This record gives sequence, C-alpha cells and structure tokens, in this order.
Amino acid sequence: MSRPLPTRPAPRRRRARTAAASAVAAALLLTACGGGGGAADGAATGDGASSDGGGGTVTLDLVWWGNDDRAARYEEAVALFEEQHPDIEVNTSFSAFPDYWTARSTEAAARALPDVMQFDSTYLRQYVATDQLLDLSDLLGDAIDTSALDEKLLTEATIDGRTYAMPTATNTLAMFVNEDVLAQTGVAPLEEGYTWEDLNAFIAQVQAAGATSAEGNPLHGSADYTATFWFFLQWLVQQGTTPFTEDGGIAFDEADVVEFLGLTEDLRSSGALFPQDRTTALLPKGGFTVNEVATEMSWDNFLAGYVADSGTENISMLPMPSGEDGPALFSRTFMMAAGASTEHPEQVGELLDFFLNEPEVGRIFGTSKGVPATQAQRDAMQLEGVDAKVVAYEESVQDLVTEPAPLPVEGFGTLEAKWKSLGEELGYGNLTPEQFAAEWFAEAEMTLP
Repeated sequence: MSRPLPTRPAPRRRRARTAAASAVAAALLLTACGGGGGAADGAATGDGASSDGGGGTVTLDLVWWGNDDRAARYEEAVALFEEQHPDIEVNTSFSAFPDYWTARSTEAAARALPDVMQFDSTYLRQYVATDQLLDLSDLLGDAIDTSALDEKLLTEATIDGRTYAMPTATNTLAMFVNEDVLAQTGVAPLEEGYTWEDLNAFIAQVQAAGATSAEGNPLHGSADYTATFWFFLQWLVQQGTTPFTEDGGIAFDEADVVEFLGLTEDLRSSGALFPQDRTTALLPKGGFTVNEVATEMSWDNFLAGYVADSGTENISMLPMPSGEDGPALFSRTFMMAAGASTEHPEQVGELLDFFLNEPEVGRIFGTSKGVPATQAQRDAMQLEGVDAKVVAYEESVQDLVTEPAPLPVEGFGTLEAKWKSLGEELGYGNLTPEQFAAEWFAEAEMTLP
C-alpha cells in the first residue's frame, strides 16, 4: 500500500532463548535481507513462553512494523507501561512491513509467535484458522476494558463470535501531495472531486514539465498505483462491486483486474510513471519520501512517517480519486493481537488494555497509527502539526466514507504480496496485464481454502 518502511531492529532487553526460539532466530537469519546481522539480532525472540525474570517479573515480547519515528513512540509508551506495571518487563523489536510478516510466518510455523503483536486485519482469518492467535474473549471487561470502544470496531476483530485482536485506531485512504515537489514542476494541483482520468492527466503533465530534483533526478507525478492491491479494492468498490463474498470467495474476475491495470498502461509505456528500477534502488524508501514524486496514495496515518522520512512538513492530503460511485471511501482498524502460545495471557491483557485505554498513549502516538479508537486517547492528543492534519482530513471525508472496508479473505496477505510482486514485474515490462491477472488468479486458487 506504500513504500516499505526501513528495518531498524530495536530490542530493549535481552533474555535467554529456549531451543525453539533459537531455531526460529536461525530461520530468521537465513531470510534476513542484505545479509547483515542487524535484522536477525533485532528479531523478536518469539518463544511464546516469555520467561520470568528475577523477583517474579514477567517478560513479554512486543513487536511491530514501522520506521524510527514509530519506534521512538513505542519505546516511550512501553517505558510508561513498565513504570505503571513494575512486575512486567517488555522486550521490543520492529521491522519493515514485508520483513515483519516473513518473521511472523516463520514463528507461526514453530507455533512461537510473540506475546503481543501489531496486527493487520488482512492476516486475521489466516492466523485464526490455524489457531495462532490468543482468543481474547474471556479477557474482555476484566483485563481489557472495552467499554469505551465502538462496538462496530470490535466486530472487525471478531470471527465466529470470538475476539482475536484489539482495534486501537482507525485510518482511511488518502492521496498525499508533496507540495514542495509539485511547486518545482509548475503543474496545477489536483482539485477535490478529481477522477482517475484526471489523476492520469496530472501524471502526464508532470512528465511533460521536465522538472528535476536538486540532484538532477527527474520528477514524476506518481508511481504506478495499480501495483497496490488495496487501491484495486478501492476502485472496485467505486464501481459498485463488493470484492469478496460472505463465505470468503472472490467476487471479481480477470477482466476486472485487466481493466484496472489498463488505467496506467499508457503512462507505463510513455515512461510517465516513477521508474520501477529507481523504486527498487531506493528501498526501503520510495520516490515520494526522497522528494522525487509529487503524489502517493496510502493510509492517512502514514503522514507522520512521510514527514519524518522526507524532511518536509509541506505535505497535504486529498480524498482518493472518484469512480462511478464517487470516492466511496472506506476506513480500516489498526489492531494489536497476541500469540496463542503466550504463557501470560493476563499480563498480555494488561498490555493490550494499556494501548487501548491509557490516555497518554494518545498523546504519544498521536495519529501515527491512525485516529485513536477511544475518546480518552483522542482527547489527549496534542492537535498540531501532523496530528491536526490527519484529524482534519478524517473529519473532511467523514461523509465520503460510505462503505465498510472489504472483509479480507483467508490468505489475503499472501494474495496482497503476490499482487505487489506481479506489479513490480509489470513495472519492469516483464508481464502484460493479461498475464498479471492469470498469474494472480492462479495464486488465489492455490491460496484460498
């Protein structure tokens, strides 16, 4: 959905690993990118047992994906939690989004997921189906106070009447505009109510302007937005199509995929889109965050990371492009879950309750994970800068959020990753839209239960 965020392992404490955890760590070392020791060293121990320290202290593992800005916020929050709960010690670790789920998959194979994890709804059915997540139902109302939580949000974390995650924030798709880059191109900005066709015309105009960055690199209007699965789902909803059936099937066909990929076919052939080889070279950042691309679609909570990585606060937000049914925006919940193998469910409940209800968490994170799910945390936010922009955006599109987020099917994460890899091949010119659609549906046939 956006450029991957950098891998910066940030363990706060070390502790002895069990044999199972050592096996997991060895597997993670083999899959770490770049061959450096940092990613493996910073991987969560993930033994699920959470060893007790001296004096009866319980140790929990907490992992998340994100960048250095998000890590600093988590560390501040964890320090406060440990101050309030002197009998609980929290080990922390984080990585980029793709690396994060590779690590979780390895741990899941060993049934050794961390005690508490930042979680994504796209993986919820998959991990619940294999009994990898702790059922939180019996902790609700006791260890975890959900009285201040909107019932609709809790429903998004509930499967077959049982709750497996805590929704701690909400976010909505947005079009981010780097005003500094746009000013260098001299191209008129997009206006609210713009369509996908208007966006394509804007991208072509930026290319025609021929502007370059201070380093002499060409400026572009956008990368290829069709390479992101969530944007395809957004487009489908705008066509009046619900992407998935109630029983977990796919409600679109190859022709829909080809039509969506066709939106940028002329832009790809003309070179108007940010080049795929440049995208690959810049990883883990992207064209937008190095100030070479004027616009990028993503979830509104990414604003904090964009500002931190790009070095400019001059970034604005617009609603997504409009389709046949208008913007038809949908919002998603930001979740936290627990590994089923944890030996300390009560302490896990206390940590989840803290991230859901502690007002100071609202102040610490602001909108970096989305708009907080509880009023106490929203009230604690200091609405200035990035946070003020995100809240203002959420308020401005409130009437445009007319659809529920498509309920991810089991195996959604695998299908999303396949779409991304095929998008890269499309960007390199190695695939046609028809081949892309055929390969993706072949993956879906193998993935869906």
